[in-house]
Amino acid sequence: MRSPHLYDTMRRFCLGAFSVFHGEDLPFAFEEHAPSFYEYRPLVKSFIEGQAERLRNREDVRAALDDLAREPAARVYTDAYRTVLVPLLVRVAEGCGGFDWDDTAFDRAYEEMESLLFGSGHAYAAVAPLVGISCGSVIELGPGLRMRPHATGELAALWPESSGLLPRDFGREVDRTCVLELERQLAKGEAEAPDAPGELADAVTAVRLATAAPIAAGPVLFERLDWRPFGIRPVLPIAATPPPGEPTRLDPFRAQVAARLIPQLALADGDARLGDALDRWELSLFQDDPFRAEQLRHALDAALGDGDGTWAAAMRAAALLNETDAEPFRAPGPDLVRRTLVAMLEHGDRAALVRELDAKLLGSRETGTRKLAHIAS
Repeated sequence: MRSPHLYDTMRRFCLGAFSVFHGEDLPFAFEEHAPSFYEYRPLVKSFIEGQAERLRNREDVRAALDDLAREPAARVYTDAYRTVLVPLLVRVAEGCGGFDWDDTAFDRAYEEMESLLFGSGHAYAAVAPLVGISCGSVIELGPGLRMRPHATGELAALWPESSGLLPRDFGREVDRTCVLELERQLAKGEAEAPDAPGELADAVTAVRLATAAPIAAGPVLFERLDWRPFGIRPVLPIAATPPPGEPTRLDPFRAQVAARLIPQLALADGDARLGDALDRWELSLFQDDPFRAEQLRHALDAALGDGDGTWAAAMRAAALLNETDAEPFRAPGPDLVRRTLVAMLEHGDRAALVRELDAKLLGSRETGTRKLAHIAS
């Protein structure tokens, strides 16, 4: 036992909860295990989770939360009541088969909780449903980040309320059968969970850039810690809104492009022009002309204009994509801007790229002048 004081506090909390729930009718599941063998199984977990708010204002609950707040190992639990106390109570009640107290069941459940609390770290994960895209197998998009087919019932097993939070027809339509999953190892004593909404939003942007798919995540993501429910958070609106378009399948080639783009999106943090270009292109996905055309023109100007105007941005974009005609870039469509942004991000240094493109354009002009002079002579 690492913390005798915490043991006493948790025990008083569980005893208090048992005194509140003792004698109440528990729902049961009727299960057949073999011919002529049936079992009535009390649905303790669903009962406690549904009645947990009745306990929140009790003094023993406040004492338990205060002790957890003073414990450095528990800092990562932002809602310790739902993520520590309620799961502990569920484990004790399941071990007791209801609300008839058993010290052995509590000791076993407390030991399990303490091993998670004072272990070497925590296993964190966030899962968000996807629409607008499909994949046949697990596709790695980066360290601890993947797109994979959704397993039937996996969300409901940890989050019973998830059925009302999923996209319409999720799990039934081909383009609504995948999830985006982020996994991270948290060091011992780490006080904050990862920025899952931000990381998953970057992944959605990268896949949109790589595939032009109408992909969206959410509207919420489901977090777990050490394979227990940890929280439910909204996905960022730009990533949670499906743009119009035909659903597509993520193939290995475009998945590799998306995987390369995800870390490159961080370049926008130090490059305001690149950030503006990415934001305007992504916003244009949800607009109609003439507003979309204006957004795209400004996106290209922010990306490659470098203060020289739209005409210079059009010339540089044509040179970047090895196009001989710059005219389509003066009023670019979504795909031209998308391809330009992909090429820029893969290059990695927007300012250096502008200089290289200018040198390329000037070199081509000088070569053409020399050819004319040679012909004239």
